[in-house]
Amino acid sequence: MVILFLILNVFVGLYIFCYMREHLLNTLLILEFMVLRIFLLLVLYFSLSSYYYSLVYLIIGACEGALGLSILIIMRRRYGGDFIRELSLILN
Repeated sequence: MVILFLILNVFVGLYIFCYMREHLLNTLLILEFMVLRIFLLLVLYFSLSSYYYSLVYLIIGACEGALGLSILIIMRRRYGGDFIRELSLILN
């Protein structure tokens, strides 16, 4: 039952990520939400054998979060905001 709930949370996060993204900060928060839910699924799945894969996934998720925050800071300093629509207009 818990695993089904976590899988449902991941799909809700994916839906929100695809259809409701105006700000980069919101997008990063949704991605971190999905990373944490998938981490919980991995911990539950590997609870009987090894936590090694869960730890590797958590390290990669932390690197993804740091990279996203650095991109957010660069966008804020260069363009004055974190609107994704403005970024796509600037790059085209």
